[in-house]
Amino acid sequence: MSGTSADGVDAALVEWPDGEAPRPFRLLAFRMLAFPAELQERIHRLADGRTAPGETLREFAALDVELGERFARAAREVAEAAGVALEAVDAVASHGQTVAHHPELRATLQIGDPSLIAERTGCTTVADFRARDVAAGGEGAPLAPFFHLAAFADPDEARLVLNLGGIANVTWLPAGAGPDDVRAFDVGPANALVDGAVRALTQGRERIDADGARARRGSVDTELLDRLLDDDFLRRAPPKSTGRERYGAAEAEALAAEWSTDGRAPDDLLATLVAFTVEAVRRAADAWLGGAGGVQRVLVGGGGARNTAFMEGLARAFGAAAVEPFDAAGVPADAAEALAFALMGRNALLGLPNHLPACTGASRAAVLGEIAPARA
Repeated sequence: MSGTSADGVDAALVEWPDGEAPRPFRLLAFRMLAFPAELQERIHRLADGRTAPGETLREFAALDVELGERFARAAREVAEAAGVALEAVDAVASHGQTVAHHPELRATLQIGDPSLIAERTGCTTVADFRARDVAAGGEGAPLAPFFHLAAFADPDEARLVLNLGGIANVTWLPAGAGPDDVRAFDVGPANALVDGAVRALTQGRERIDADGARARRGSVDTELLDRLLDDDFLRRAPPKSTGRERYGAAEAEALAAEWSTDGRAPDDLLATLVAFTVEAVRRAADAWLGGAGGVQRVLVGGGGARNTAFMEGLARAFGAAAVEPFDAAGVPADAAEALAFALMGRNALLGLPNHLPACTGASRAAVLGEIAPARA
């Protein structure tokens, strides 16, 4: 899995039950292979439509191969870490790298050639999951709630699962939730705007706000916060999804330029962007999930789970609810998205549905994913 932030590839080796039930599963190993800054910038330029004129298709093709090689290497390395030969691995499941997501056009695009992964690893490779959901009338996102239901649902506790990657997305799991009870959707930006603003404010010297230290030093600008919250996407009813095409480098750079021109403290902008995400999540719970007061536990994954500013803001926003990283529920936060697509790949091979149409808006439950056969 490589997410909206494009900072690296997460790889998990997972042992799943043979039958339809996803539990009990066992995480054998997990690795995160960071992308060099130059590769991250190339991915962002392509996704943001900033590739040099006349070079877009060439760069698209080159990155498709480069990422396929890196995903294959990640699969080899995580198997080696677990002491498992690739010959014993049933399949590789690859989300790929999203470079365009336009559900309004019935289109979504992930790269990282699965045929190359199959060739390099020798393993059957399942990939391109989002396209089938879109073909069935869905948004193509969010897909991870299928795993959230399997891993985090509790018979006695109402839980909000919050992934803070480049984009913030929520999964609502009422106590005793079944597949038809789950609600999930993209809320708005998370690290995409924060990271973009850090890079712009520091002229590229820094790439992230490590541990939210800058945001915690800053003060929220309520005027800008109100302006950011006056957002058509936030008001849209679910199902809905978004990405860097809406909350990417262009918006982050525009905000940073406006802020710098006015001579205001850079850390105040970062504090305001964190507050924007936190308030958007709280409002989403109030508007679409029966109210923030009904949430008993907030489980947080993605890079934002390591950002103290986000976690402290969420604790204030959700009052009596416990706010914890995924790890508290037995799933390493850094491994969760790779685990999600491992489960989706496993179900695809078994011919079982591997998404929640109530969350994506698809017209029916389908088997998502396309298969590149093993070498032998």
